[in-house]
Amino acid sequence: MEGLEVFFQPLGAELFENLEKEALGNVINAHNEQGFPETEGAKIAIIGVLEDRNSIGNSGCASGPDAIRSYLYKLFEFDEEIGLVDLGNITPGETTNDTYYAVKTACSELIKAGIIPLIIGGSQDITYANYSAYEDLEQTINLVTVDSKLDVGDNDEDISSENFMSKIILHQPNYLFNYSNIGHQRYLQTPSILELMEKLHFETMRLGEVTGNIQDAEPLLRNADIVSFDISAIRWADCPGSKKSGPNGLYGEEACQLSRYAGISDKLTSVGFYEYNTNNDIAGTSAHLIAQMIWCFIDGVLQRKDDYPKGSKDSYTKYIIDLSASKHQIVFYKSDKSDRWWMDVPYPAGMKNRYERHHFVPCTYNDYVQATNEEMPDKWWKTYQKLV
Repeated sequence: MEGLEVFFQPLGAELFENLEKEALGNVINAHNEQGFPETEGAKIAIIGVLEDRNSIGNSGCASGPDAIRSYLYKLFEFDEEIGLVDLGNITPGETTNDTYYAVKTACSELIKAGIIPLIIGGSQDITYANYSAYEDLEQTINLVTVDSKLDVGDNDEDISSENFMSKIILHQPNYLFNYSNIGHQRYLQTPSILELMEKLHFETMRLGEVTGNIQDAEPLLRNADIVSFDISAIRWADCPGSKKSGPNGLYGEEACQLSRYAGISDKLTSVGFYEYNTNNDIAGTSAHLIAQMIWCFIDGVLQRKDDYPKGSKDSYTKYIIDLSASKHQIVFYKSDKSDRWWMDVPYPAGMKNRYERHHFVPCTYNDYVQATNEEMPDKWWKTYQKLV
């Protein structure tokens, strides 16, 4: 991919030493002293971002990408060809805006080529640069963060890892259709922010809801174009490598499951893992876990079923439910290939081009059961409110 190499520095040879024959590091096409890798035919491109100047409370997280790679490359390869490339690291620009520009440009070019950028940060404000990459695509998108708190702060302040979502929500032109957060901890979150999320018809899923039934998080991830993972959402005992980690949070296996859900989504086109700080890690525990999360994401991509938005509705079973109380009709679709469920939410006349990607909403079987009991599914109503 011509021109992108100017943003990246090659990886050190030590990352590829003493690897087992079938280790991932021996099959990945990486940017090294031999030159920039060929991206034609690739499915996923790893991007390291050595930037933390806008981090709040986690200075030093720019050191994370190569530490994660040192564990990722030791994991074993997959049963099929993955088309994985590693473009190397984006070094900090003269200003953070320079770094954001490099991330935006690289992600935009990769997404246009049908390649998923997999970002290893760095601080989570890099999500803003990833989001900006979609501006050239001229389509509204959905964003999901996995975080212990929602990074919605004072928009009048300079962008940081704790207010970047405000910048995204208020960005003009606006091309954010839906925002969801998975795993917030209520006692860490300002009530007014949750009220704002409700008014905007955005979705939040508390930590207790995730740990109680993690399958309910899958439709949110299936509906995402971008997923941004703050590793401080994982409890400190499983992932000490962030200055913001706490005693409660996701378990390591839950973080891996969420990563795999993100990978399986046919809609998702970029993902980022942020806030890992080598200064806080213990015996490489966090770097090892994040490497496994990335492995699970890649495995999920390999297991994609070509459901919506790629699949034809001919491969779905259709169910129609009439809600007599609200006088709404809800149409459900169940994939014959994956057994996953969707709801068809009608959009206003004349708005088809703008909202066409968002009226077909991922849901669960429980949403269907709820509708059969004359109850309006929350996902349907929130989507309907945004469409009208």
